[in-house]
Amino acid sequence: MLGSTHGTLTTDSRLARVIACGEQRPGPVVHDRVDDLDVSGRPLYADVPDLTRFFRPESVAVIGASDAEGRPNTGITRQLLAWAERVGARVHPVHPTRPSVFGIPCAASVADLPSGQIDLAVLLVADPLPVVEELADAKVKFAVAFASGFAETGEAGAEAQRRLAEAVRRSGLRLLGPNTNLNAFEHFREDLTGPAIALITQSGHQGRPVFSLQELGIRLSHWAPTGNEADLETADFLSWFAERPEVGAIACYVEGLKDGRAFLLAADRAARRKVPVVAVKVGRTEAGALTAASHTGKLTGADDVVDAAMRQFGVVRVDGLDELQDTAALLARARAPLADGVAVYSISGGTGAHVADLATAAGLRLPRLPEAKQAELHQWIPEYLSVANPVDNGGHPVGDRRGRKILDALLADPSIGVLICPITGPFPPLSDKLVTDLVAVAEETDKLVCVVWGSPVGTEPAYRETLLGSSRVATFRTVGNCLTAVRAWLGHHAFVSDYRSPFDEAPRLPSPSFRKAEALMRPGRQLSEHAAKQLLRAYGIRVPREQLVTSAAAAVRAAAQVGYPVVMKASGAQIAHKTELGLVKIGLTSASQVRDAYRELTDIARYEGVPLDGVLVCQMVEQGVEMVVGMTHDDLFGPTVTAGLGGVLVEVLHDAAVRVPPFGEEQARAMLAELRGRALLDGVRGRPPADRDALVEVVLRVQRMALELGDHIAELDINPLMVLPRGQGAVALDALVVCR
Repeated sequence: MLGSTHGTLTTDSRLARVIACGEQRPGPVVHDRVDDLDVSGRPLYADVPDLTRFFRPESVAVIGASDAEGRPNTGITRQLLAWAERVGARVHPVHPTRPSVFGIPCAASVADLPSGQIDLAVLLVADPLPVVEELADAKVKFAVAFASGFAETGEAGAEAQRRLAEAVRRSGLRLLGPNTNLNAFEHFREDLTGPAIALITQSGHQGRPVFSLQELGIRLSHWAPTGNEADLETADFLSWFAERPEVGAIACYVEGLKDGRAFLLAADRAARRKVPVVAVKVGRTEAGALTAASHTGKLTGADDVVDAAMRQFGVVRVDGLDELQDTAALLARARAPLADGVAVYSISGGTGAHVADLATAAGLRLPRLPEAKQAELHQWIPEYLSVANPVDNGGHPVGDRRGRKILDALLADPSIGVLICPITGPFPPLSDKLVTDLVAVAEETDKLVCVVWGSPVGTEPAYRETLLGSSRVATFRTVGNCLTAVRAWLGHHAFVSDYRSPFDEAPRLPSPSFRKAEALMRPGRQLSEHAAKQLLRAYGIRVPREQLVTSAAAAVRAAAQVGYPVVMKASGAQIAHKTELGLVKIGLTSASQVRDAYRELTDIARYEGVPLDGVLVCQMVEQGVEMVVGMTHDDLFGPTVTAGLGGVLVEVLHDAAVRVPPFGEEQARAMLAELRGRALLDGVRGRPPADRDALVEVVLRVQRMALELGDHIAELDINPLMVLPRGQGAVALDALVVCR
């Protein structure tokens, strides 16, 4: 692993930008009003609980304490006593029939505890509900409920958890659990220095690999095992940890989010403070989602929405616990990069080429070293070996003074910010001398030095003593984890370097369009295409020239005014897929065709039993790229905005990107960059580039609709949105709106 006693330089967009010559964080995030709400009435800033007395209480009550051998509560009581001694807390055992527990006088009930003097109550009882109500009278600040049998067990358990949560809300205390464990009261090593990792897990066992990093010299400061989150949730701990000066990174294992909005507000707070957040989020597959639900009793959310929401706010999502520990360790302790170029340096040409391939595929930049730098390296490396990057030293130069000179020369190149040295296995004395030089050079550079120790044994002195004994070298056991961590480290610093919170810019008041749009809503019903386009027009989204008519003669007059060729479509609130029913006619070029089309469309509608509000006579728009832009509701995050390839391609390719409002222009453009078919917007087969700016503007206007009309609209689909050649805009050719 790696170490650095340096933090990262941070600023906050709502505070005066104070940049000291040292690497410091600003004070807590401050807002003009802590109750700021957006236009839909949702909070814009995280409400951060003060958890100081939870993790460092002065007094702890243990309800159900025991010293009877062989009883489960006895082992827990013993561990709590040891923990309380470490943190300097006084323990108050509570048991109705015991005068003392482990020699400490025992209170018979919660009512016998000193009122207002208990910071934390640990509930070793099967049913915490009655005790919670008693704790309220004793003015206890925090409680922990270990009991299981709640939302993780099904509907009956979920109802029991609801009653418990309601009792907690009435009581005024804050509760961890139920279905949690003792991880918050583990023995954290206090002999380790440097920025620490704070850990949040919904499954205690899944946090063990990160907690074990202490044995490799990586500091852990806190562990929050949130369990079922009847009250305190992941977002609460995330917000509080982000304010702790000792926390260099936050590692999370998340099975289900209790409140998507709260999580994003907490992630936003961490991004403002430039504190990296690394998360494993269960639920990428249907099987994983079902298992997570059975474990914690919470929604996992549509995974593509979760993924996009995390990226929006800089949360680094990884898949494995090994990736979680390695990435969190690097992000916690590595200094900010001086450059984003990566140099791969190895004893073996084959090793270097392999790692270079993997690094490039991972999205890392391996700049070709300048000719002058290559000539310098060839002073110590034979001419027949490649030193352009990756750099192959052939082996022997690392065994003498040349080894250090090569490392110094590589790190002196201004384009190189990261040196990755894969050592596939021990090969003394070469590997031992190489490791010694790497540790020495890491102490003297501000650039990141990574070593991949590939030996499966892991007991070699070069690894156990030299590498793990260094606070400056980032040591990994696999190339994959190394590249994942380095990519996350570079990405995090690029993200936070100019981070501006979208919540600061979110609208507080409705736009002038809102009242006009609100009048078009039909609760519980679908709007006709004509009404849907009126809604789009109200928000400044361009639609074709068109008229709604109710006779063949009116259709002919409308076609003349719109201009041939025209498209004619049946318009009605119960029509979802007009093409399949034959309710669309395109390319009409004469009055006779328009008359015939009107009669045919109305005949089909009568035959299908579809009521119409009329027939649309529309301008025909042909040249452009068909896209889809829309909004829908996610169970966790509320309104979401989607953009992708439109027309029939949306159903065939499913090529779409999603974002959770609020977001700005940068994120709207990032959505388009994620599409597999994005090259269509650049122009292919001689077609001109599409008007990306106009497409981005439509995405942002739909987002405004999502923010203002999220409580009114269940689903909105603009498909196709015809994006015209650059400078000509975009036109919504069809739209579907379903009201809530």
